Order: sequence, then structure tokens, then C-alpha cells
Amino acid sequence: MLRISGVNIPDDKRIAISLTYIYGIGQANASKILSELKISQDKRTKELTEKEQNEIRNYVEKRIKVEGELKHEIRNNIKRLKEIGCYRGLRHQKGLPSRGQRTKTNNRTVRGNIRRTMGSGRVRAEKT
Repeated sequence: MLRISGVNIPDDKRIAISLTYIYGIGQANASKILSELKISQDKRTKELTEKEQNEIRNYVEKRIKVEGELKHEIRNNIKRLKEIGCYRGLRHQKGLPSRGQRTKTNNRTVRGNIRRTMGSGRVRAEKT
């Protein structure tokens, strides 16, 4: 099993797809890596030679920010926005969407699935 940056890569999937299991590598980034290393995207992970595995591992670890390093950078960026008190930082502090989405509806995942409409959560009154 191939292991890159502390992540186990699945053996039975195509290498282009299995590289996306690493936080910070999407499909576009994975195909760019494979084209630069001249490795076929249709190969399965288990079909890679030891040399190809080492090339991929070295490329990812040396040239791309992934996993902990990337998460640390994102956390620092959000912390900086909060400290300077900009609009995006305030939205992060309040736990609301920070990229212009509407908040009257469609942000239940950010708010924690709270329904604040009139009929929601109301107990029906007994008929007499």
C-alpha cells in the first residue's frame, strides 16, 4: 500500500483518483502531478513500480503543501482575519457564511441545523 504524507492511498483505484485522498490535492492537481512525472493516469495504484511511487512521494512532499502544513496555514489565515477585525473575520467568529451566501435560508449546516420558522418544533395543541 502506497503511503504519502501520512495518508494510505487505496490500491484498487486509478492513481489520478487515489491521489485525491490526500488533503490539498484535487483532481486537477493530481493530473498535473502525473503529467509532470510522465505517469499514465489510467494505471492502478498497485501497478506502480517502486521508482514511480518514490517519484510521486518526493514530488508531493517537496513541492506541494498538503495535510498538516496546509491546515496550519489555513488556520493562521482565518486567525489573522479575526484579529484585524475585517468582515470575513467577523463572519468566521459568528459562525456564519463568509462568502456572500444568503442567510435567511440555506445555511443550516453553518448554523447547526436550527430551524427558526414559526411552525418548526411546535408541539400540536390537543383538540378538546
